[in-house]
Amino acid sequence: MADTEPTSTTPPISPDGAESAPPTAGAGAPLSPVVWVALVVACLALAASAMVWQKLSRAQQELARQSADVGQQVQAARALSTQTETLTQELQARLGVAELRLSEVSLQRSQLEELMLSVSRSRDDSLVQDLESAMQLATQQAQLTGSVQPLISALQAADARIGRASQPRLNPVQRAIARDIERIKAAALVDIPALTARFDELTRQVAEVPLANAPAAKSTPKPVAKPKVAAEPAANQGQWQGWVDAGWATGKKWWSDLLAGASQLVRVSRLDRPEAALVAPDQAYFFRENLKLTLLNARMALLSRQMETSRSDTLLVSGLVQRYCDNTAPATQQLLEALTRLQSDMRDLVLPRPDESLAALAAAASGR
Repeated sequence: MADTEPTSTTPPISPDGAESAPPTAGAGAPLSPVVWVALVVACLALAASAMVWQKLSRAQQELARQSADVGQQVQAARALSTQTETLTQELQARLGVAELRLSEVSLQRSQLEELMLSVSRSRDDSLVQDLESAMQLATQQAQLTGSVQPLISALQAADARIGRASQPRLNPVQRAIARDIERIKAAALVDIPALTARFDELTRQVAEVPLANAPAAKSTPKPVAKPKVAAEPAANQGQWQGWVDAGWATGKKWWSDLLAGASQLVRVSRLDRPEAALVAPDQAYFFRENLKLTLLNARMALLSRQMETSRSDTLLVSGLVQRYCDNTAPATQQLLEALTRLQSDMRDLVLPRPDESLAALAAAASGR
């Protein structure tokens, strides 16, 4: 309801200062507008209260119905959870039985595999041991001979024996043997027989190398051209002209012979290495023999697979030849070039080993 404003109770004052009395309403006078407004507001409030009460009643009914539905759903969910729990327990029991049977089957399978391995292991072990011993022997033969042919032959024979055995356990060994064969064939090795033949050729060339103090070879004198004699002398040529020509030819021949003899007696050359000129002629034989012995030592070191010793001996021979021999001679130059090529061709001999095949055989022998 709306609040009404308070009315003043003070009586009005007349102009002459006397208070006038308030007018009084009669019994049959009409109601004021404020009263009518209050009545209307009261009716509206009553109607609104009735509507609110009706809505609350409907809401309570709806809540009651929803509560009943929720209760039914809860009961159904409880029943479903109980059923699910029962099924879960049954499934767990079945799973436990299945795991037990699986463990039994796995145990039986492992026992069967062990039995099969024990039956076939005796034959496979003997085959593996034979192959391993054959490869070890082939490796020793390759190291002694300096050739990989015994090792390749042993690997090929082992591959053939494994192929005839038809054992799945030896398949890794067969693959390892194939890889070792390819690796050994692709390896670059030193040709020992060819190098030995080259040492023999160098020993032969040492005897042909001239020393630095060797006397120069006698040059063949050029034939003196005979004076041409006219078939028919001129009429004005006298007998004395023939004597002069004959004397001139004889003197010229005598002078050329004198110069040739003097060139053999005196020789002028440059000595960059004085020790080469001090070698006595009777020591030339021993010098050549010393070179041959050094080359023989290098050859023996090569056959013994001592590449460093062989290279050092070859280098020593090259230094002696450059120091005491005539470096301008073609034979000396050929010998020095052959020694240089031989030193470059001699490298460390590292024979490949069938390590992968031996490792595979060891793994097969241990049963892994």
